[in-house]
Amino acid sequence: MEKRWVATIDLETLEVEHDPTFKFKCIENCGRCCYELEIPIRDEDIVRIEELGYNAWEFVDYDKMFYRGDKFLSYALKKRPFDGGCVFLDPETKRCRIYHHRPLACRLYPFVFVKNGKKMEVYVKMDSFCPGLNHPEGEPVTREFLLREYGDVIEEYRRKIVKRSE
Repeated sequence: MEKRWVATIDLETLEVEHDPTFKFKCIENCGRCCYELEIPIRDEDIVRIEELGYNAWEFVDYDKMFYRGDKFLSYALKKRPFDGGCVFLDPETKRCRIYHHRPLACRLYPFVFVKNGKKMEVYVKMDSFCPGLNHPEGEPVTREFLLREYGDVIEEYRRKIVKRSE
């Protein structure tokens, strides 16, 4: 996987340094990532989706597992056997049935957040199948973009920094 640095956010001041040459726009009803990627699903994601009335056996692929070294991280989101799409992707409209409750990995894609001390580095996965990368109508990964799209994720990391310094 090729990844490219697009921004760094200071978790104390929320100042952002970004690459002004990169722009991103998620293309509505594209769904390419829902076919191409294996999505890790965290325990928190499973609980949130079960609260919608789904049973974990319907959407967790217990045969696919993600590891970092020898440490188990999570299972994967199930794919449909007939076309390889995510079980929550409507095959006709290409819309996610649980969009507002989707797993964090889905929400972050194509971005990868890497905490480095009191800074959060933001990279983008340069997947050839994603038409939103460097899209002419896209927007740069500025402070406004990061806080609008990922403000809750950033705030969660900020709270962890405050707890450690107390």
